[in-house]
Amino acid sequence: MTTKIKTVGVVGMGTMGAGIAEVLARTGLDVVAVDVDDHGVARGRSHLEHSTARALERGKLTETARRELLDRISFSTQLADLAGVEFVIEAVPERLGLKSQIFTEVDEIVRSDVVLASNTSSLSITQLAVQTKRPDKVVGMHFFNPAPVLKLVEVVRTVVTDPEVISDVTALAHALGKTPVVIGDRAGFIANGLLFGYFNHAARMFEERYATREDLDAAMRYGCGYPLGPLALLDLIGLDTAYEILDALYRQSADRLHAPVPVLKQMITAGLLGRKSGRGFYTYAGQDSSVVVPDDATPSDEESGVPTRPIGAVGVVGTGTMATGIAEVLAKGGHDVIVRGRSISRTKDAVAAITRSLDKAVGRGKLPEPERDAALRRVSTTTSLDDFASVDLVVEAVAEELDVKRGIFATLAEVCKPGAILATTTSSLPVVECAAATARPGDVLGMHFFNPAPVMKLVEVVATISTTADVVATVRQLVRSVGKVPVICRDRAGFIVNALLFPYLNDAVRMLEAHYASAEDIDTAMKVGAALPMGPFELLDVVGLDVALAIQRSLYQEFREPGFAPAPLLEHLVTAGRLGRKTRKGFRDYS
Repeated sequence: MTTKIKTVGVVGMGTMGAGIAEVLARTGLDVVAVDVDDHGVARGRSHLEHSTARALERGKLTETARRELLDRISFSTQLADLAGVEFVIEAVPERLGLKSQIFTEVDEIVRSDVVLASNTSSLSITQLAVQTKRPDKVVGMHFFNPAPVLKLVEVVRTVVTDPEVISDVTALAHALGKTPVVIGDRAGFIANGLLFGYFNHAARMFEERYATREDLDAAMRYGCGYPLGPLALLDLIGLDTAYEILDALYRQSADRLHAPVPVLKQMITAGLLGRKSGRGFYTYAGQDSSVVVPDDATPSDEESGVPTRPIGAVGVVGTGTMATGIAEVLAKGGHDVIVRGRSISRTKDAVAAITRSLDKAVGRGKLPEPERDAALRRVSTTTSLDDFASVDLVVEAVAEELDVKRGIFATLAEVCKPGAILATTTSSLPVVECAAATARPGDVLGMHFFNPAPVMKLVEVVATISTTADVVATVRQLVRSVGKVPVICRDRAGFIVNALLFPYLNDAVRMLEAHYASAEDIDTAMKVGAALPMGPFELLDVVGLDVALAIQRSLYQEFREPGFAPAPLLEHLVTAGRLGRKTRKGFRDYS
């Protein structure tokens, strides 16, 4: 089929339809672009003009190539003008009734051998196929926005799709310069099936005022390396589109995690649709603008007027990777740091680790030698918590064992001077448990660095119900002063990053468990389609499946959401000792 295609019909000239038309025309295909009226056609032309103009500015198209591309696209308001095309892609809004009507009408217009594809991101391809007399020639061909840029195409088969059609559509996707993954017909497919639960959870956190929109987005950008935070990405997608996808997912899964949170419906009703309306979770310079402008919810760059405590010398409890990384960050930031280990040999190992890391930074040209030497001079060691009597801040970074942490905090509360701040780097335990072990809970908070601490920018500053405002303000200021990005949140399981990340990873395991797609295709879909730095199974193997299981269990225990219960496959792999890269066997085998 693909070798014979010269002309493709695209129905719907919104952002996606125009992007798909551009992709097709770029590869030399003629395109018949159809929209419901002249306004729709004009909108499609405008999308194409702007997109190709940007490509011209960036040197990705010549003026001649741009003009030839645009000349390959003809516009119409009549479906009848699709009569001569050899392939059709539908890209109208996500409404089943509308799409069904188009498939019924196009089925009567085009030749019987023409394949009909839908760009739907959430609706059933099977339901569209049965509206035609050629259900074996109906497929999903889900491009990602912006279609000219993103490489992933999800090719969706139904139980009656002809295998040759799938082969041909996959070949067409390759010819368009895309990366296809073939999957079955299920709401959300791979990428949206995994992403939209994550989006919904982030919107719920915003709705509950757990953290600001800026901190929620910064947490995922700096903690996970995502190109956009969840709320900014929802604004890009469109809140109305997101609501429709979530609603479709919920109707099929009956999982409460997919039930659209009320704030989405409220914002849609108020006309706050995201970038396309000029306002969503953020406010933009205008309709379809990507430029965020300040509004009433924008936090001030200045401190809120809450007094802060002076921070000079800092104590670090622990000698492991996180402890030495935190000590290095604080020493480079100009603070005298005392590292406490359980033995002299461990403290020596800690200093050696800090030295190696600083030497590496010098070797890479990221740190001048004099700054390395100055940082090392600021580091001293001890084997006794008593030596923390005069420090202004202690950061505890020992193993994730609550009894051990509580014992340390009880001692620190007695040893440290009044006004000294006591922080824990726990990623999964309740900070309030550490605070309750002291007689000064107002001085205790979480200070969750990410590994490796010298590299990762994010620090989650976690306030318990008892933490005083000046303690939070002081630590936020300190984090900024050492070159990190602080985000403020309350003390509950997972804080921001793990609470958003691990349910998504757990959903990916469930998808694999159901034999919906391979680990390789799921990883490809999330890296290529969502521009994530790692696929879920790559990331799980790096994190450690035992660590992931422990975090998922803590989330389930805290929220009691059935959807947060650890996937049985994850439990079984941990039981079998397949813990990821550290054991050379996880979701993949490593040499």
